[in-house]
Amino acid sequence: MSDRFEKTGIDENELVAIARKFAGRLDAGGVVFLKGELGAGKTTFARALMSALGVGERIKSPTYSLIESYRSGQQPVHHLDLYRIAHAGELEWLGLPDLLDDRALILVEWPERAGAALPPADLVIELRHAGERRDFSVTAVSAAGLASLQGLRGALAPTVGST
Repeated sequence: MSDRFEKTGIDENELVAIARKFAGRLDAGGVVFLKGELGAGKTTFARALMSALGVGERIKSPTYSLIESYRSGQQPVHHLDLYRIAHAGELEWLGLPDLLDDRALILVEWPERAGAALPPADLVIELRHAGERRDFSVTAVSAAGLASLQGLRGALAPTVGST
């Protein structure tokens, strides 16, 4: 089985549905990089995913704070948005090592701005503008990521096609 799933031409409702189905595959934690241009849907995906995980509080965008932390039951969930950092050295004060709990789910928007300061990803999700819609892809880059991706394929098989 391939280590990549793609879906082209999805609208926001489909993106939210994919995020919700993905939530059940990430309850063991992991690191997810969210890549894409401004407005491609990274924060929409992250919010839908966290909501489906059971984060009961208001889910804020970490655009200015750089990080927002939540709990889903016993699972810590950290959402980082690194768009506003100028260089990876700025991440030192965030206390990234303190976030690295085996159970934690770490969602990182704009991971390319952090260089090697971040832990390695389990999954890389890419969103691209496709006119009024979006193209979505997810690539597994670890064994844990592959297990999550295979679970997602199974969850989406009856309703969403993949390429």
